[in-house]
Amino acid sequence: MSTQVSAVPHRVFRLLTVIWVGSLLTIGYAVAPVLFNSLDRIDAGALAAQMFRIEGVLGVVCGVLLLVLANVLIRRGNDAYRRLRWLIAGMLMCVLLGYFALQPFMNAIRIAALEAGTDVAHSPDAMRFGVLHGVSSLFYLIESLLAIALVWKLPTDAGVARAANGTEEGAQGAAGKGVTG
Repeated sequence: MSTQVSAVPHRVFRLLTVIWVGSLLTIGYAVAPVLFNSLDRIDAGALAAQMFRIEGVLGVVCGVLLLVLANVLIRRGNDAYRRLRWLIAGMLMCVLLGYFALQPFMNAIRIAALEAGTDVAHSPDAMRFGVLHGVSSLFYLIESLLAIALVWKLPTDAGVARAANGTEEGAQGAAGKGVTG
């Protein structure tokens, strides 16, 4: 029963990872391109901005929870999560810089263009928007690559079981020495 209890944090870690990485890849590389192929640029941009806002918030929530959970697992003796912490921190930095630092400027340019009766592509700030969008897209790509690496490096069930058994065997061994010694 203790092995099942010790496996719960690992499973929660995997679940949060799947939610974050799955939404990141789906929105960025499936949904957004479909929007821009199916709708006019203004409507597609508005919908994509809303989805990326949700993705940004989800990324921060999942990132913080994963960092906390990784620290808990490391303190419990599972060193496999040490390297994952760096991937998560990198992903979180990409979200914070790409969405929360750059998106407000992009949204201001988009709103100013709409108020002027045009779209971003035909506004005086089109070049600045393009640069911001390019930098934001680069952060998203880096976050995506880190996300793929995170999924690839997730500890397997066998690794989790070994870590749990190693901890239990160590505790049993120490208890055994106390009884016989």
